[in-house]
Amino acid sequence: MGDLERELRDLSTWLDTPDPPDVTARVRVRLGTPAPRRRRWRSLAAVALVALLVAMLPPTRAAIADAVTGLLRFAGVSIATSPAPTPPSGTASPLPGQRAVALGEAQRTVRFPIRLPARLGTPEQVLVADPDATGRYRVATLLYDGGALRVDAFDGHLDLAFHKEVTPPGANWVQVNGDFAVWVDGPHALSYVDRTGEIRRETARLAASTLIWQDDDVSYRIEGTLTKAEAIEIARSLG
Repeated sequence: MGDLERELRDLSTWLDTPDPPDVTARVRVRLGTPAPRRRRWRSLAAVALVALLVAMLPPTRAAIADAVTGLLRFAGVSIATSPAPTPPSGTASPLPGQRAVALGEAQRTVRFPIRLPARLGTPEQVLVADPDATGRYRVATLLYDGGALRVDAFDGHLDLAFHKEVTPPGANWVQVNGDFAVWVDGPHALSYVDRTGEIRRETARLAASTLIWQDDDVSYRIEGTLTKAEAIEIARSLG
């Protein structure tokens, strides 16, 4: 089994798709041929499944799923499924090197443009976190509604930045401006993944519903008490 086929099979466990209609009888009548052998039908079904997964697979194979470990990696975020994830206890530590700055300073100290969602306007507070040796920060966070609503932006060229632990099915595919995104419905455990790839458990906190997507090599996550439709509208309004 090739790498792409393996990824497609694993990714299929994360897709919530309706059962296909049974058109076998109608096709047989139109063709006027006897029923095909079961082996041939299974081959056709497998081809159809692969075609469906390729059509739904995010561009450039940006999503990688592991059915064995129940892990999905997409747009700098890893999502692990667990029947009963352990909720974070205590108060979460801030992200490494996190500090509050003015919007203009935040823009000067990250390597990507900070885009404001028109639906939310000017943020109440801006945070930057995890600087490198040159003083460039990895994450910029826009806070609204007293911090209950947040928009995180981070460099999509880097590896994982956040790790989520959710109950199955946990996540489903949606679209933002025609591109793939992931919607996590409901509270879940969230941890930060530092530049070395280590999950920083001390930063773990209980996160609200979240929308995750990537645009122009920048990854985004909107988190708050929002419906899926509300989160997508906010994402679409990014200026």
